[in-house]
Amino acid sequence: MAATLQLVRKTTSVMELRRGTFHVLLDGNDVGSIDRHQTIEVPVEPGHHTLQVKADRYTSGRRLFDAADGEIVNFRCNGARIWPST
Repeated sequence: MAATLQLVRKTTSVMELRRGTFHVLLDGNDVGSIDRHQTIEVPVEPGHHTLQVKADRYTSGRRLFDAADGEIVNFRCNGARIWPST
């Protein structure tokens, strides 16, 4: 059974409005895109992973996470930053 990565994009600043669509990188691979005020879900294999978002020349730092079988792992992003979400 796969785990699920859930990523929510919150917009709070004017600069964020100009950045457009972010590409979601899971373990260095582009697995989709996310727009302002959007939530995406990506199936992931159980184990250790890295998450980043990228928009033009902006790339977030890498967020490391572990996913267990059947687990939903939540993150939120704003600008080119990612935080674990509770």
